[in-house]
Amino acid sequence: MTIEARLRIPVAAALREIQGPVREQLERVPDEMWRIVKADTPLIEAANTHLMGMKGKMFRPTLLLLAASLDGEPSEHATALAAVAELVHLASVVHDDSVDHSNVRRGQPTINALFSHQIAVIMGDYLFSKAVAELVRLGDLEALRAFSSASNDMTLGEMRQLSSYDALNFSERDYFNLNRAKTASLLGAACEVGAICGAPQYRDRLRRFGERLGMAFQVADDLLDYTETESVTGKPSGNDLREHKVTLPLIAALPSMSAVQRSRTEALFANPTPDDGEIADVVAIVAECGGLEYARRQGEAFAQEAEEALDGIPDSDSRESLTDAIAYVMDRRS
Repeated sequence: MTIEARLRIPVAAALREIQGPVREQLERVPDEMWRIVKADTPLIEAANTHLMGMKGKMFRPTLLLLAASLDGEPSEHATALAAVAELVHLASVVHDDSVDHSNVRRGQPTINALFSHQIAVIMGDYLFSKAVAELVRLGDLEALRAFSSASNDMTLGEMRQLSSYDALNFSERDYFNLNRAKTASLLGAACEVGAICGAPQYRDRLRRFGERLGMAFQVADDLLDYTETESVTGKPSGNDLREHKVTLPLIAALPSMSAVQRSRTEALFANPTPDDGEIADVVAIVAECGGLEYARRQGEAFAQEAEEALDGIPDSDSRESLTDAIAYVMDRRS
């Protein structure tokens, strides 16, 4: 079934169904994560306990284990690496929330809101250092290379974003480069590492699959910020605009804006604390100027490329789940 046909399905395959082929291994990942990060320091233990409760849907470990199971059952080694993938992701989340001064993620307080920005920075460093230590313990140089490269890309992407002073001059090229660094690199690494564990002949295909899936994932996520409410996403609708972040819907809409619409958009970005009315106004402008539809088309193009990357991989339950993950990414509702 083509990606276009899959995207016409009213509800994408539930993530739990996608995880079916690796459910047993995936259920062991949280214990592996806790083993890796456990510490005797009360403050670290308190932060760890909170983080383990907000670890999310385990999407990156799911992809890693599915890739590892294309040629048979994933090993215990793959399960440990799946835990590493989630810890690297959690470290980036903790740092991003601190940089962005975000108080809520997935309906729960962030580490910086619950403790402090200083503790959030240190906890992000702690999670990453423990992930690296686990890779050293496992003696897996290839996995270390993949995850360290992705982490470097994520850091450079964040620095480039922070160095962009004129938000409304942030180009489509800048946006895609940022997404490759901050989102696609880790999904690509997770899929590549999974392949190294269990299906090395598909390593390049699966890395590309993860990277293109990551690009589609970020475009879909940025669309949700314009189209969904807090009860669905776990964060305020329009939060990117509130934080003066420029994403693809706005980038695509800017050239079609009238002088009045451009002026209202610039006024929002000049206001340090835009209110809900200003945000709703710019969301409506972006929709009217075709920004949302353009972003949807771009997301679908990345999704198609992700599906094409799986060509040549034999049919199996895990391969089907990887394909279903594309539709899930493009039609997330929970």
